[in-house]
Amino acid sequence: MKHLFKSIDNHSLVDRVEASLIDLLHQRKLKVGDSIPKELELATTLGVSRTVIREALMRLRIMGLIDTKKKKGTVITSPDIFGNLSKSMNPYILSDDTLKEIFEIRLVLEIGMADLLFKHVTKEDIKELKQIIKNEPLSTKNQMFEASYEIAFHGKLYQISHNETLMKFQSLLLPVFDYVEKSSLFKPIVNPKKFTSHKQLVNILENGTPEEFRNGMRNHLENHFLRMKD
Repeated sequence: MKHLFKSIDNHSLVDRVEASLIDLLHQRKLKVGDSIPKELELATTLGVSRTVIREALMRLRIMGLIDTKKKKGTVITSPDIFGNLSKSMNPYILSDDTLKEIFEIRLVLEIGMADLLFKHVTKEDIKELKQIIKNEPLSTKNQMFEASYEIAFHGKLYQISHNETLMKFQSLLLPVFDYVEKSSLFKPIVNPKKFTSHKQLVNILENGTPEEFRNGMRNHLENHFLRMKD
């Protein structure tokens, strides 16, 4: 088993042991429910104390990668990815560069979700979207659409996708979107362009094609892209 591990030195010992343990999980192709080696075996193989092994295992347990089961010992578990991510998705502690990149993720996701929308959208979904934006102007040139329209409309699109992971991710990103929108991270638009409205997007979703929707969404988000330019 020794060949599965990289050599360990005394610098950031627990960090290195943690990394070696994660390497072990990957290299052995362990699956959820599989047992990992005992503490003593790991300590002997890595040449470190059991105290160091315990601390490294505790980190993996906090991450949700392992758990202790009766009669099986320590086993691989399926981590709560979004639970872990939510702990650090606080816009007040993220760097400006990270905030900008997260905002960019939103734009990429919403342009790229067209095929999922056309696969799952129903007449009832179209009816609900129309209700959400019934009082919205057809288009606007001098200002962005109101935040209430943005949140309700785009949130409904994520629901239509029927992709649970995408919906969970979007719920985590919403506070970041809101923070960035109200911050001075992006420069104000000097000459805002007329862009595709939510009403026009609904019409495309009801009568158009995924390609037309991708183009429409790209145009709908155009002013956001303009704000990101240096």
